Amino acid sequence: MTPKIKIHLADDHQVLIDGLTNLLRTVDNFEVVGNSLDGTTVYDDIIENNADILVLDISMPKKDGIETLKELSQKEFPCKVIILSSYDDLKIIKEVMKLGAKGYLTKKCAGENIIEAIEAVYQGQEYFCDAVREKIFNAFTQNNPKLQTNPYTENQILSAREIEIITLIALEFSGKEISEQLFISSNTVETHRKNIMKKLNIKNTIGLVKYALKNNLINS
Repeated sequence: MTPKIKIHLADDHQVLIDGLTNLLRTVDNFEVVGNSLDGTTVYDDIIENNADILVLDISMPKKDGIETLKELSQKEFPCKVIILSSYDDLKIIKEVMKLGAKGYLTKKCAGENIIEAIEAVYQGQEYFCDAVREKIFNAFTQNNPKLQTNPYTENQILSAREIEIITLIALEFSGKEISEQLFISSNTVETHRKNIMKKLNIKNTIGLVKYALKNNLINS
């Protein structure tokens, strides 16, 4: 029997907690094991219920999400953190990812993406909703004129994230540089690179560059 993914919700709005709880209960292998209405009890709560995933709001009374995450980052805590916030400010996103968060969703996209986010983060991946990911990448492209801003639409072989990765590889960014710019780990970058090469049947970086040029992902 597949073990259930145990989820703890931390948000100061009971209505949101209730709504997410009802949504998550529709997934057979999800179990909402608790909730917190402010940050002061989060650490004790997740230790007590042994949560696998903490969905954490930024704006909470007494102790906000960033303070809570700082506390967690200084201790050994058993779960992975997904930030759920009304804010999509890049400084906040960068700060929470440095503090150990593995995912970031805006509340506008929570209903659409929360299930996918939990599954991805539980499996060891980082996760951003489309609006956040596009904001990160668009901010990066503004400082890099060789990057094409037109969407890649030739086919659906590659995911949006894989298109971003192959584009940056083609521009000779290192795995470390890509991870820093897109707020993902170097291991995630390497996993994407291997998946891209497998999907496209490409054997080396030169092949990736040729593909990016052929499909107008970068300016020659």
